Amino acid sequence: MEGLPDVKPLARLHKKGYLKNHYSLKGFADMAQAEILNLALLVITLLLWGTTPLMEKVGLREVDPLIGVFLRSAAVVMVLAVVFLFSGRYSELARVSPKNLALFAGSGIMAGLVAMWTYFYVLKSGMMSQIVPITASYPLVTALLAFLVLGESFSIQRVVGIIMTVTGIILIKQS
Repeated sequence: MEGLPDVKPLARLHKKGYLKNHYSLKGFADMAQAEILNLALLVITLLLWGTTPLMEKVGLREVDPLIGVFLRSAAVVMVLAVVFLFSGRYSELARVSPKNLALFAGSGIMAGLVAMWTYFYVLKSGMMSQIVPITASYPLVTALLAFLVLGESFSIQRVVGIIMTVTGIILIKQS
């Protein structure tokens, strides 16, 4: 029939099982549940990450930045130890390869120690409303490294987004 899309390619993919979850009512319900869960988790993350700088800024009034990083990290380690203890997942730690151990240890030292220390240092003495948006623009560095190291492509939308982010940083810093 003229004007109707050719559904033969979709039928072939469905027959091979590639589209079974996407073209059934149950598949749509499962997708909707997953999307709702993802949205809820994103909102929780947004609220937690949006709240913690205020807690840290108040805490840093009376605490040295390095002590703040230590206390924050110690609390995370204690909670994770309890989670691993009660979930029975300690054995999984023994299966982590030396390469992945080095990658996560390096990431922890870079982001969890050095970056948190420098962030706490500037947060203690600066304006939270300027510092947090600037430090939250780290995805610019990630996008550049993904392009240079991993060979990921840049779309026009991504480039426009990066330009808008840089413009926003300039505007925030000048305010």
